[in-house]
Amino acid sequence: MAVLETASQAEIGIATAESCTGGLLASLLTDIEGTSNAFDRGFVVYSEDAKCDLLGLSHELVEDCGAVSEPVARAMAEGALRRSKARLAIAITGFAGPGASDDEPGLVHFACAAHGADTRHSVHHFGDIGRGATRIECLRVALTMLSEMLAEVAADPQRTA
Repeated sequence: MAVLETASQAEIGIATAESCTGGLLASLLTDIEGTSNAFDRGFVVYSEDAKCDLLGLSHELVEDCGAVSEPVARAMAEGALRRSKARLAIAITGFAGPGASDDEPGLVHFACAAHGADTRHSVHHFGDIGRGATRIECLRVALTMLSEMLAEVAADPQRTA
């Protein structure tokens, strides 16, 4: 996997903060032999309390913006960066399938943070394609975001943790 090879060669650790994907991205990133130095840690933060406890989000942010929102996705990525030794972190929060009546199935927010760079955000409306299909689509988006941010971080060796 190109993301892991690039991160490994550049000695850039990656952290994940996952809600609706339940650790699927971390599992994928740890499935490639010989690139263990590229993955620092993964946070599975499915509940609102977990987002606050493990990543340092404020309960007010989650309550005011909603757990599935741009501000929460950004805060998750930045929290994973602060609470790890990684230089790059990706966050995923969304509705993988049907939930409450006001939840939009397939709505997912992504954020990617790196030391010395602006945190990037992306929102996707996958629609009601089912939990499994939504989670697979999330992997595609997250890997693309990681690849783009990784290229930027690897090109600037002056960035520090």
